[in-house]
Amino acid sequence: MTITNAPVNPFIRLDPLDNVVVARMPVSAGTPVPSEGVTTLQDVPSGHKIAARDIRKGEAVLKYNTVIGYAAEDLVPGTWMHSHNILFDEVEKDYAFTTRYEPTDFVPQPQRATFDGIKRPDGRVATRNFVGVFVVSAASGTVARRIAKSFKEDDLKSFPMIDGVVPYVHDQGDGMEWTGEPMDLLRRTIGGYLKHVNTGAALIIAQGDEANDLEALLADQGLKRGPTLQTMLVEETEGLRAAIAAGRSKIEAMLPLANACHREPCSAEHITVGLQCGGSDGFSGLSANPALGAAMDLLVKNGGTAILSETSEIFGVEHTLTQRAVTPEVGQKLVDRMNWWLEYNAGKDTQINGRVSPGNNAGGLANVLEKSLGGAKKGGNTGLMGVYKYAEPVDAHGFVFMDTPGYDPAAATGQIAGGANMVCFTTGRGSCFGSVPAPTMKLASNTPMYDRMKADMDVNCGRIIDGEISVEDLGKEIFEQLLEHASGHQPTKSELSGMGTNEFMPWPIGIVA
Repeated sequence: MTITNAPVNPFIRLDPLDNVVVARMPVSAGTPVPSEGVTTLQDVPSGHKIAARDIRKGEAVLKYNTVIGYAAEDLVPGTWMHSHNILFDEVEKDYAFTTRYEPTDFVPQPQRATFDGIKRPDGRVATRNFVGVFVVSAASGTVARRIAKSFKEDDLKSFPMIDGVVPYVHDQGDGMEWTGEPMDLLRRTIGGYLKHVNTGAALIIAQGDEANDLEALLADQGLKRGPTLQTMLVEETEGLRAAIAAGRSKIEAMLPLANACHREPCSAEHITVGLQCGGSDGFSGLSANPALGAAMDLLVKNGGTAILSETSEIFGVEHTLTQRAVTPEVGQKLVDRMNWWLEYNAGKDTQINGRVSPGNNAGGLANVLEKSLGGAKKGGNTGLMGVYKYAEPVDAHGFVFMDTPGYDPAAATGQIAGGANMVCFTTGRGSCFGSVPAPTMKLASNTPMYDRMKADMDVNCGRIIDGEISVEDLGKEIFEQLLEHASGHQPTKSELSGMGTNEFMPWPIGIVA
């Protein structure tokens, strides 16, 4: 597709010191780029890069004036640049703890943004109200799914404040270590969902002899049976059908109690957002991620919380976060988690060692350094107030980091277990994702994908690439739309599609015995 006569510059310069520019659309070989004084030497896919000047072999390749790799050969201006001629290598990082930290300029309490939330007796505020059917191990998965599925729309008509009865099924809980980090992580995750502000009532199902013992789970998480927390042992029933009937009966008894709530205006400080990206492309770091970051800056200034995660996908730019840490101890926690990942992945063919997924690569990301550069922008620019292990309760307000894998379902599960009551998910390739009990809001990085997948995308951030709106103005729009979704006034596209019940995935880090 030749765009020589296009009304907009076919390439975007991100920083005056960059030696590459990014194609905002597919560009044919031989296309002049007047802003750079070069002509493209090869066809350049949308979201990919060209050399803006001579780059010598071994010289750092700069995007956003940040190193994303090194030239594999001498490169002349106009050369298409991607993983075939950009080498991945370790970059020098100055952690410089706290050197760029600035206290947040909070909006005064009376002037803070509000949303219609569900205030719980303990003062926490929910964005949704689900009844959950949980399992301690995979052995009871079928029972849990069939109990939840048995509740049709008509069954819940008398309970308008309940958003659904949903199963939380996973493939762990048995055939694993009885003690240690894997079991601790699993119990912390299940416990986080059971205690989640968006969980109005819950039933926990056990087969009866799992490694993840039911009584041990309850004790470990400080949970006690009560009117809205029931348990059931399948081996004490007369079989599958009897267990389903018994479980349904227990849920029916809890529905009136879970329904006994209402929405009322609440401060945005009660919103905690899990930040996710999946199927990223070369535009994600230019549009959706920075726009979401601008929205999160507004949320933080209004007292809310934003959780950045996916540790392997900030590799190479983690120093930009440690420099914003509120204390050296917070910065060191992030470094410690990154070092754990580097040791855990040593010698393995994984993302942190350079490669990105085929979809990321096709979308214009040459390696994990370039992906990390864009991904970190979701967190905005405020101070880093805390660093948490996977599924740990997030007790700090503001911008925080949680250690998770890059795999979206596992990462979002950890964030929700930690307290996220909303999820914002950016995508360039069109990744479909949803979550419960915290709903997912989807942001598209480019207009062609948004137009193609309007049924799944909530926001078109491609308008930034198209020159129609600034990052800051779109950030304001995203923040306002987030408040609408949190209020329940406007379901997200993933909610309308019925997504989320299959995305519960505690991080499986242990040995399967």
